[in-house]
Amino acid sequence: MEHSGQRFTDKVVVVTGSGGGIGLEVAMRFAVEGAHVVTNGRNEERAAAAAAQIRATGAQATAVAADVRTWAGASQLLDGAVKAFGGVDILVNNAGISMIARSDELDPEEWERAIATNLSGPFFCSRAAHPSMKARGGGVIVNIGSVTAHVGFPMRAAYCSAKHGLVGLTKVLALDWVDDGIRVLQVDPAYIKTPLDVGDQETAGYDDASIEARTPMGRFGTVAEVAQTVLLAASPEASYMTGSCLVVDGGWVAYGYL
Repeated sequence: MEHSGQRFTDKVVVVTGSGGGIGLEVAMRFAVEGAHVVTNGRNEERAAAAAAQIRATGAQATAVAADVRTWAGASQLLDGAVKAFGGVDILVNNAGISMIARSDELDPEEWERAIATNLSGPFFCSRAAHPSMKARGGGVIVNIGSVTAHVGFPMRAAYCSAKHGLVGLTKVLALDWVDDGIRVLQVDPAYIKTPLDVGDQETAGYDDASIEARTPMGRFGTVAEVAQTVLLAASPEASYMTGSCLVVDGGWVAYGYL
């Protein structure tokens, strides 16, 4: 991974769900640019492995295992960041799960699990991060959404509802906390080649070829492309941006032709 500057020297960055996939890539790129990184996951071993991978590059990182679907877990995560590095400057709400089922067959408990992970978690973590960011004179929150925040997908009632809700949360937090110097943005990827996508293909009835044919740019996105957008959103270059969505989708949402 090439160094592209030190935009985040000594900034404390918390990335939820950073044991792999997009979250790990985001955490690694912040570290490359000088940040102190807090990795997270419900699985302590994966979070610790991610932190060790970052430290192997010479950067500073620590792991905090916590279930961010709950207020207690979110508080535990942010308290851990403050204890390790003195505060938090940037929060990336990346933790999320997929949920694929026909609406008439969707288990109510699975609905609740998707909403808790994909919507309540970002609120709880943002709320827990607010005191530290305010005390430090400001900060940035980047929520990881999806193109399903802008369009409907069959068999995604819980997932689409959570991601649509995340857009509203992003807007309101941006407005509520603008006077505290906190910017809030959302990054919405389309299909990115990750283990999550591989699992979805097994239950959702699509394959690589169908996604490539549907995407105007003719390919999946990469975790690097999403991570670069997250770092842009969190950087000083985006200082006049708040409350909006950055769509990383190869033209997916713009394309409405059959």
